[in-house]
Amino acid sequence: MTPKRKKRMAFVLAVVVGVSIAVGLALYALNQNINLFYSPTQIAAGEAPVGQRIRAGGMVVDGSVKRDSSSLEVRFGLTDYEQTVTVAYSGILPDLFREGQGIVAQGAMDSDGVFRATEVLAKHDENYMPPEVKAALDAAGKTVDGKDVATSKSGG
Repeated sequence: MTPKRKKRMAFVLAVVVGVSIAVGLALYALNQNINLFYSPTQIAAGEAPVGQRIRAGGMVVDGSVKRDSSSLEVRFGLTDYEQTVTVAYSGILPDLFREGQGIVAQGAMDSDGVFRATEVLAKHDENYMPPEVKAALDAAGKTVDGKDVATSKSGG
């Protein structure tokens, strides 16, 4: 091999290694920033990783909202009408947050099985349902009000 070809080969090899490292670092960074969606049933089954940032969605359980009188801490139940997960959030809830409404919360599971939310998003009108929440309810075979899909279609 001539010296000119050796230089070209070294250059091409350096470019390939450099691009491989850049792609690897980019994929690693993207992996750290992905927040996957989990339904309460998936969380209760242990599918949600503990300590990793995820999104959870469902309906706020009626009568479950408990506010701490000395802080902004709020606890409530989140359900897909199959399973219920306790959510703890410290902060001001959105104006549209209320019991019986669909929400999506972003946060992480702790070792006690409580979802520690860092952000709570509420739907913006009566007809809107977050796509992830709708898919979780569909998978559970439930309607927005908690009835079975087969019952609501036949019984009205």
